[in-house]
Amino acid sequence: MAEEPDGGMLSWDETVFRNEHVFEIDHLPETFRHRETQLESLKYTLRPAVRGSRPLNSIVRGPPGTGKTTAVQKLFGELDSQSGVRTVHVNCQVDSTRYAVFSRLFEEMFDYEPPSSGISFKKLFGQVADRLVEEDEVLIVALDDANYLFYENEASDSLYSLLRAHEVHTGARIGVIIISSDLSLDVMDELDTRVQSVFRPEEIYFPVYDVNEVVDILRERARRGFHDGVLGTVELDRIAELTAESGDLRVGIDLMRRAGLQAEMRASRTIAIEDVENAYDKSKYVHLSRRLRGLSDSEEALLAVLAEHDGKLAGEVYDAFYEKTGLGYTRYSEIINKLDQLGIIAAEYAEVDGRGRSRALTLLYDPQAVLDRLK
Repeated sequence: MAEEPDGGMLSWDETVFRNEHVFEIDHLPETFRHRETQLESLKYTLRPAVRGSRPLNSIVRGPPGTGKTTAVQKLFGELDSQSGVRTVHVNCQVDSTRYAVFSRLFEEMFDYEPPSSGISFKKLFGQVADRLVEEDEVLIVALDDANYLFYENEASDSLYSLLRAHEVHTGARIGVIIISSDLSLDVMDELDTRVQSVFRPEEIYFPVYDVNEVVDILRERARRGFHDGVLGTVELDRIAELTAESGDLRVGIDLMRRAGLQAEMRASRTIAIEDVENAYDKSKYVHLSRRLRGLSDSEEALLAVLAEHDGKLAGEVYDAFYEKTGLGYTRYSEIINKLDQLGIIAAEYAEVDGRGRSRALTLLYDPQAVLDRLK
């Protein structure tokens, strides 16, 4: 595409975007392609709810940016029009304890937040279950990024309360969808036997999109988001190539938006390859930004320390961490395990002369990129 055709300069009040919102990460697209098989499998598990029965439980697994959350939200949108069915989507990266999960359910069902203190879990649980029975509704709970519940050792208790609610509150009907991007997490093996016996989920896998699928999806998003002629074939193909390398469709969606903004900075009506390459320096960290979201102050503090002590042994890093936070070694070790499970750091054991084995801590992202994205 020619970089600047005649009359190709934007005026101060013009834009390359037809609808910039379609490039936001949480945008729910009108068309949802290349996930027909997974949608049918999800519909199979949820169909009993429309008939007033408890739905089948399911585990929705796959790498980040493969359409898992979008698929569930699409079907929840359809179910919300059905009488007698209530759906609740819980972001477990934010609500990562059993109490927080039920607080979210309470808020969705009563349209106001429960008291921040002074109410026991038993009472909170009872009010949620009683409302379901009173309204004669089937509840479907999607625990998105449920791997965070496992990282905090809250998964078994959360699922036990949801799946055995009918034993304490006759008539309560609840189905659960677990959504996880952590492919190393074996959900069933990590759950208590008391939960395994009642969960019995259907497993639905979302693979990485191939290059042709990426091009098709991004072309449709560009058609809705940009004015005609803004994004050419060469530029789209480069965006698709970079997206396929990352394995995360969200990288490509963010890349298109940033490339459009780069073109506007040049007052250009068209996106050039240079805009794509420059924008990719930030878009490639979409995974990192998402993983950092919701970390506690102490978890962020450890990352900040690691940015300065990358590759050092755990004992050396702890000294700097303690100086910064005053926290003990047990909590420090727990945070290391969580950040390792999140794929932000690698904690690998190494032999140390005369001292046995110790863990070497390494950031899996550029240290400056981590610091730039911390609060």
